[in-house]
Amino acid sequence: MSIKKHIPNLITALNMLCGTIAAIFAVQGNLIMAALFVGLGIFFDFFDGLAARALDVKSEVGLQLDSLADMITSGLVPGIVMYQLFLRALPGTNDPTADSWSADAASTWLEWNMPFMALIGLLVVAASGYRLAKFNVDERQTDSFIGLPTPANAMLILSLPLILVYQPHPIAVSLILNEWFLVGLTVFSCVMLNAEIPLFALKFSDWSLKQNKLRYSFILFCLVMIVLFQFIAIPLIIASYILLSIISNIGDTKKEVLV
Repeated sequence: MSIKKHIPNLITALNMLCGTIAAIFAVQGNLIMAALFVGLGIFFDFFDGLAARALDVKSEVGLQLDSLADMITSGLVPGIVMYQLFLRALPGTNDPTADSWSADAASTWLEWNMPFMALIGLLVVAASGYRLAKFNVDERQTDSFIGLPTPANAMLILSLPLILVYQPHPIAVSLILNEWFLVGLTVFSCVMLNAEIPLFALKFSDWSLKQNKLRYSFILFCLVMIVLFQFIAIPLIIASYILLSIISNIGDTKKEVLV
């Protein structure tokens, strides 16, 4: 039995493990550690596909395992983080997980102690699951994506607590901790995950500059933005990714018409 065919699945399992740890931190309200482990999970998510292509060991099991891992790391965790952000944004709300296992709490276990508005954030989980299910059966998404990839959406949402802690500009803080902004972001997230918008993928079939000009340019753009703006760069990068994909699609359409 060849060992190399198990290497991509092992990397995917590391993604799943990181996502599970991130989920625990997110439930506890430690959103910074949640962001750290989601970042590690996305790192492994990128390299499991790269390893599968390099070793030529693609498999149906690997595809399904990858989506299951993404559902945890880039679906469940962002939903919990959005829920936690709602708790911080809504006036007069406390952490419902605090003392939830105390003797006093046990006597009132039937009480509903979660604000309904905060549950809106969990729609991200459902939208991510639907997006991943479509991806697995959509033959159009081999070299590109239709709709925002779940890792990109996860980075968008996980950047918010990082901005609150490490770049607490008054305008950014007031915006992120506004419940209606969070509602709008949740709706935007759910729509973009499943929108019929072609987006380019950072998948390299080879390393040539000619074939990957857009990918290399975007990676360079991301590095410059992160150096200049740190965590605030992440939402700007995601917005630029969507806009650049749309512009690229328009250009390709015009070329096809001319031909």
